[in-house]
Amino acid sequence: MSASSDPLLADLDDEQRIAAEALLGPVCILAGAGTGKTRAITHRIAYGVSTGTYDPARVMALTFTARAAAELRERLRLLGAGGVPVRTFHAAALAQLNHFWPLVVGGSAPRVLEYKGRMLGAAAESIRLRVDQPTLRDVASEIEWRKVTLMTPEAYETRLAVRGAPGSLSADQFRDLLAAYERLKDERRQLDFEDVLLATSGMVEAEASVAMQVHENYRHFVVDEYQDVSPAQQHLLDLWLGDRSELCVVGDASQTIYSFAGATPEYLLGFDRRFADATVVRLERNYRSTEPIVDAANRLMRGRPGSLQLRAVTDAAGPTRPAAEPSVTSYADELAEARGVATLVRASIDAGAAPETIAVLMRVNSQSAMLEHALDEVGVASRVRGAVRFFDQPEVRQAVQALRAAALTIANEPLFKSVSDVLRSLGWTAQAPDGPGAVRGRWESLNALARLVDDAPAGTTFRAFADDLRSRAEAHHEPTVAAVTLATLHSAKGLEWDEVHIVGLTEGMLPIAYAKGLDAIDEERRLFYVGVTRARRRLSLSWARVGGQHRAERSESRFLQELGSRTADASRGRDGARRVGSGRS
Repeated sequence: MSASSDPLLADLDDEQRIAAEALLGPVCILAGAGTGKTRAITHRIAYGVSTGTYDPARVMALTFTARAAAELRERLRLLGAGGVPVRTFHAAALAQLNHFWPLVVGGSAPRVLEYKGRMLGAAAESIRLRVDQPTLRDVASEIEWRKVTLMTPEAYETRLAVRGAPGSLSADQFRDLLAAYERLKDERRQLDFEDVLLATSGMVEAEASVAMQVHENYRHFVVDEYQDVSPAQQHLLDLWLGDRSELCVVGDASQTIYSFAGATPEYLLGFDRRFADATVVRLERNYRSTEPIVDAANRLMRGRPGSLQLRAVTDAAGPTRPAAEPSVTSYADELAEARGVATLVRASIDAGAAPETIAVLMRVNSQSAMLEHALDEVGVASRVRGAVRFFDQPEVRQAVQALRAAALTIANEPLFKSVSDVLRSLGWTAQAPDGPGAVRGRWESLNALARLVDDAPAGTTFRAFADDLRSRAEAHHEPTVAAVTLATLHSAKGLEWDEVHIVGLTEGMLPIAYAKGLDAIDEERRLFYVGVTRARRRLSLSWARVGGQHRAERSESRFLQELGSRTADASRGRDGARRVGSGRS
């Protein structure tokens, strides 16, 4: 079969196709928001496997979250490339560490700390240092940053002299605490999350036999979200590659929002300098958002390093209505803002929108409580993303266990009857309870399990359905719940909704008050850009003129001003509201 007629390439656009056909050598895919990057790389891998260019077992696809890895793995399975390993950097490193440690060091590998706080608390006690929990969390973050950036001791001492130690700790107390933490880890034969990367790198670097086996096992590497790679991850990737250049990376510098965790876009932006023969492909056709939303995103990032010029090519607004311009509204205070947004959400749902297609995004988690309350007031169910995961909810765990147990004894009856009978025994009903609240929340969770029956392929047995639930739980592949999503801008990365409301767009909140210097402000801009590009059809932006514990006056975010918008004052009604891009007043 010729490449031109290969079904794996048939539905790709011109740029995606170029990326998918570039199977050998260094490849850099610069992929803007909504441009189909996951589609491009999964079809590229699947095409490489189908043509025999790749041995699926010798390809390593790397992501940054377990959720992204699960999605990539499932897409590859559907494309016939289910044998390709897909892992996070840390999962890949840990697998290698567990494999090679007995051979190189002897005995089993050290256990990995799930949480630094407890160990840090014990370390503080061992040196008779009183430290509160917030300071311990800041110390943990500092440890993580220091390790993933591969900062030398000398450079770190300079940083410490300039920035000072976390909390109220003196520099000497901080040094003593770090030393006690590392000593305690060694005594207990444990590693922290970052040590996994460093220890694996050290093993590959120091042991020629380990490097030889890694190079033999993995011939081709694909790295998603390459703008988020840290120096420690890049160093390990370099060791995995050795002197080869069979590397494909995909990323968007405009979506670098984890600098605080050591991420840097410099490896993405400098890829073609490192590999002079690299194939560089730009994906700029946005298939997600309407043209006004794409225009707003472009204005926000225009002239920034590595920014892409997106072009809207989807009819996301629908065939019978024009695409709405993003709106900007000011409210008297934060409570009025929360209630105003809740009213807009209620109106959308009353007009036929599904709650799960709507999101309210914020800068920090503390903003969610008032929004939850306002949505409750208008009878709209909501879920806070980043809180308890779906399959970790007690009622869901109970339901999954009950379904798996029942599937061992029940057979030869319709799948929906089997599932619904079990769920009814746990309190689920076909009719939703009235109003929001905990009872409604429990029903929504159980109903999400019931709705999975509709997505099951014809002929699915009860046993297969229960097994699939277990696989979903292990991969955190959550079903859709009929509730509005509340999420921070960071946790919204990689997601999308028909309707997005971004709240709290004031100076001091976005950009956040502690963002000092041009680099920090640019990171806040990129965070806003991520929020804007989550919206498919409708984007609503808002801010409160008074807020905070002391009800201080606030001003609109500089980013709103850069969008060329005039704010509609909600206290004077929304008639004549100006839209983003319609000019300044």
